[in-house]
Amino acid sequence: MKALVIDGSTALGFVLTDEQFPDALKALQATENGIPTFVPAHWSVEVANGLLMAERRKRVSQADVAEALSLLYGLPILIDEETAQRSGRDTFAIARQYGLTIYDAAYLELAMRRGAALATNDRDLSKAAKAAGVAILP
Repeated sequence: MKALVIDGSTALGFVLTDEQFPDALKALQATENGIPTFVPAHWSVEVANGLLMAERRKRVSQADVAEALSLLYGLPILIDEETAQRSGRDTFAIARQYGLTIYDAAYLELAMRRGAALATNDRDLSKAAKAAGVAILP
């Protein structure tokens, strides 16, 4: 694998024990081992919102959230600056073609553009990635 794109579900799987799935831990290990890991610009907001929702539902404490954010933002993850520029063209077309939200289509567009594998726990996104010929993290 030459590069990796991780979505919000995968990142939350790094830090929320009740949302961990095997591929999330594989993605974390790949990122920590130096595989170039990319995310679209909205990833930070999506992950922060997921942690806020977990806190509001009493699944984690404020201290857990602070620790999780520190871990996530300390990882060598590259935020793609082209995501916004492509949202009205390429990403929109991908969303239409595969029945995805723009948010999810941004992950797929990024993986396609970077020739990267995709790490996701989202069934619709995974199905669309397979149909588009994008590798899913093994």
